[in-house]
Parts: sequence; structure tokens; C-alpha cells
Amino acid sequence: MWGTEWPRFEVMKQDTPRSPVQMVGSVHAADPEHALLVARHVFVRRPAAYALFVAPAEAFFHVSQEGLKDLKPTRREGGSEEPYWVFAKRSHRRSMVYGDLVGRFLAQGPEDAIAQALLQTQGVAFWAVPERLVVGTEPKEEVVESWFAPAKEKTYRLQSYYGLITAKGVEVNRDA
Repeated sequence: MWGTEWPRFEVMKQDTPRSPVQMVGSVHAADPEHALLVARHVFVRRPAAYALFVAPAEAFFHVSQEGLKDLKPTRREGGSEEPYWVFAKRSHRRSMVYGDLVGRFLAQGPEDAIAQALLQTQGVAFWAVPERLVVGTEPKEEVVESWFAPAKEKTYRLQSYYGLITAKGVEVNRDA
């Protein structure tokens, strides 16, 4: 973290009650509640949103396709388990979403959670985060309505609609 920069939080979004939770990006915020508010403004500009979740970026364990061959699950006899959320990127195709939730796995560590996820799906990259660090909106109707309904009325415009802001007296040569 540099100087006054706030910690980074990964943002996960669910578009409908039946759609998967997907990793959509990250925001900088002072705490998880602040991260949820910032994520709402950044990632819920279009109508489809049912739930938002955030977790500290440093809590994510990540492994790429190259690292999967060296992945060593850390299971110990009698070791304690905790639930992990595991996300997978299924191809190298460019997308606004970079990871889909594969599932929730009881594991002794993130490597173990990803090893369990690999039994269910293929992928080119995986992320695992302890569930206890994930903070999200509640799936109650009044919460969904108050958090996401205003976005349904909001008009979406491309960035170019708003023009270019320049200092006074400075002409911008758009042909250059």
C-alpha cells in the first residue's frame, strides 16, 4: 500500500438470484462497508444486480494455469477446516468478468480448496478466499430494492457522451 492509498477489495457481483456470483473487479476503500458502497457505484450502473460481495484483495490466494501443476494441498491429520469460496477463470477469452464462483469448499487452506474445485471444473486460473472475510449485501427483498432499484432508472451513457474536460484557454486538437 502506498502512502494514503486505501486497501484494495475484490468485488463479486450476482446479477439475479439464480445467476452465479462473479468476480467483476476491485475498489479501494477504508473498510468492507465502504468497499460495498464504492462497488455499488462502480459496478451496479446497469439494471442487473441482486447481490454484491467484497473481500480484502490480500486475502485471496491465486494460482494460474502454470501454477496448478505445482499446487500442493496442505491437509493435515486432524487439522481444522473452514469454508472457502473458490472462483475459476475458465478460458483466456477477454471478458468483463474474470472469475465465476465454482463453489464453497470446506478446506484446511486455500490450496486444498482449489484442489477440491479442480475435481468439479477446469480453468486457467483459480482464486480462493476464506468465507469469513467476505462481506456482502443481505438477500432480503427490501435490501435488494434499496441497494439496486435506483440503478434500474439510471441511464447508461458511453464515456464519450460527456466530452473532454480541459484547462481554460487550452485548445485540444482532436485530429492529432
